[in-house]
Amino acid sequence: MNQPAGSRPQVSLAQSSPTAGTFREQGGALEWSGRQETLRIEPWGPDAVRVRARLGGPILPGLPGALLDEPPAAEATVKTGVDEARLTVGALTVEVNAEGLIRFLRTDDRTEILAEERAHFWWPGSRLYTAVGHGHHRLEQRFAAYEDEKLYGLGQHQHGRLDQKGLVLDLVQRNAEVGIPVLTSSRGYTLLWNNPAIGRVELAGNGTRWVADSARQIDYWITAGSPADAQRRYSAVTGRTPMLPEWAAGFWQCKLRYRTQDELLDVAREYKRRGLPLDAIVCDFFHWTHLGEWKFDPSEWPDPAAMVRELDELGVKLVVSVWPSVSPLSENHPVMEQRGYFIGTEYGPTAHADWPDKGVASTVQVAFYDATNPEAREFLWSRIRDNYLTPYGITAFWLDACEPELKPGFQENLRYWAGPGLEVGNIYPAENARTFHEGLRAAGEEEIVSLNRSAWAGSQRYGAALWSGDIGTDFPTLRRQIAAGLNTALSGIPWWNTDIGGFHGGDPDDPRYREVMVRWFQFGALSPLMRLHGFRDPGMPLGPDMTGGPNEVWSYGEEAGAVLEKYLRLRERLKPYVLRVMREAHEEGLPPMRPLFLEFPDDRAAWSVDDSYLFGRDLLVAPVLTAGATARTAYLPAGARWTDAWTGEVYEGGAAVTVDAPLDRLPLFLRDGARLPVAE
Repeated sequence: MNQPAGSRPQVSLAQSSPTAGTFREQGGALEWSGRQETLRIEPWGPDAVRVRARLGGPILPGLPGALLDEPPAAEATVKTGVDEARLTVGALTVEVNAEGLIRFLRTDDRTEILAEERAHFWWPGSRLYTAVGHGHHRLEQRFAAYEDEKLYGLGQHQHGRLDQKGLVLDLVQRNAEVGIPVLTSSRGYTLLWNNPAIGRVELAGNGTRWVADSARQIDYWITAGSPADAQRRYSAVTGRTPMLPEWAAGFWQCKLRYRTQDELLDVAREYKRRGLPLDAIVCDFFHWTHLGEWKFDPSEWPDPAAMVRELDELGVKLVVSVWPSVSPLSENHPVMEQRGYFIGTEYGPTAHADWPDKGVASTVQVAFYDATNPEAREFLWSRIRDNYLTPYGITAFWLDACEPELKPGFQENLRYWAGPGLEVGNIYPAENARTFHEGLRAAGEEEIVSLNRSAWAGSQRYGAALWSGDIGTDFPTLRRQIAAGLNTALSGIPWWNTDIGGFHGGDPDDPRYREVMVRWFQFGALSPLMRLHGFRDPGMPLGPDMTGGPNEVWSYGEEAGAVLEKYLRLRERLKPYVLRVMREAHEEGLPPMRPLFLEFPDDRAAWSVDDSYLFGRDLLVAPVLTAGATARTAYLPAGARWTDAWTGEVYEGGAAVTVDAPLDRLPLFLRDGARLPVAE
């Protein structure tokens, strides 16, 4: 594994200090206290510990977070002395000095993988608490920087960087920017900042700093080991994804938007008439009577039962868009407001955004239901159950705008059931996915998939698939999705996809955009989920009557359409392999979309490859990411032999190769003689 030696001087733990605290072993955990601070380190699964620290009292249990209540069993030892203490759990050893500074070491050779660092020589510790009132603090947790360290994960972002060393990232949820605070290091550790507070992480050359703008205690989890082992450990403590249903492994068709039942059915019928694979089709927003009534508008969808029945006969799953926002025109608004089911506000009315609704010429002020409130979750699910599940058997939902999509985004003005907005705001999308997961499970459903625009740590255990939001429609945007998907995979979210072709625009009649679509479609066919979506030209203003241009595979002309059909059929042939890889995600926590270093950690060059990836263990995918390209250079990791899946030519790993990539060819390489039905 690529584990560069530490470049910082080692600090002795054996020197006594006038500011020394006291150590104790308590219930298998190591505790240190001093300067009115309590620090608790306890084993939390094999090769892993959970660290919590609080100023002014004992550690608080039960605060919102991503970790499951009970960790996997792990044997650990604790040794305490006057000036130092040590906890060892498998491959990870934690040392604490008399001043409460922590070092994380590999147990086998005692080398440092991560260490806390003082904010300043005059300041005694690495943890800073700045009071903001009512027992909350602005929290800072500082760690050392290492010159040759590479850092990955942290959710989904559109900066295009795989290695995020040197960046400052907001820990907040926004459309296309998904903050998931789990970080994988080339030094051999993975760390979860187990805190849903609004904040940021700074990955600077002179130190790493995690910041929570307002919270009650520091809480993080860390494990030692290879990236693959870390994914196994992380998914075991935050929850593994369910097994992906077979239908979801195929092709999803949607656009913004099919306005009527007849329009949607005509598209499904045409796919089947042409003999093209189609597994799911989406009924998008504004299909409702009013926003927050969560039911079909009978003027546009007069017979949902017949629609679902015909789709079933065609072998197509219906996915329905559900927004968490409620218009004041909705029949549910008065009762939800009276019962306190909306996110509260500290100042001003309970309104979080403006949005168009049917029956009014202008926008209205809408409120978001409070997904952290169990009663609010039960109420919303009761509407979904009574309006979609029970009468029509609809079990798949698109959870749009689930950041939630605030306008303006003033988290400090929000009051959730689980706590103040600054303290818990990032957990919302996970709790929203939980609404549907728990509701469907209670109804006896076992195959659960929801498509989400945002996520947080642990969302995967609720059957949440993430997509990369409302993005652009050009080659540079396509290029950025590779890093976005790989960092999402390393953040514990195995089910991920993009709007194939991007979202904002794209003219189906423009040859330049047709090339973008072809190359994006090829990437989509080898993504964890394959879903065609977008707001194609010519568009219409935002409102209940809106739709975009055509967005079906035959919409892009004869030449491009033939290539799209080719990759539709490739996805269908690969579906058994896709499901096999998805079982690994379910049983082991390994993502389908993998950076090269996940499988080849000993190849130093693999840690820098950000334009290709492995789909499962056996298939290397090198998407074409530039206009006009007819060849592609791809790095093949050392430690394996690679076969061009189209030509059969064999290459030794550890070098870059250049292969032909005409418009109809996505470069694919098979590992060590793997046999997959790529070529027809």
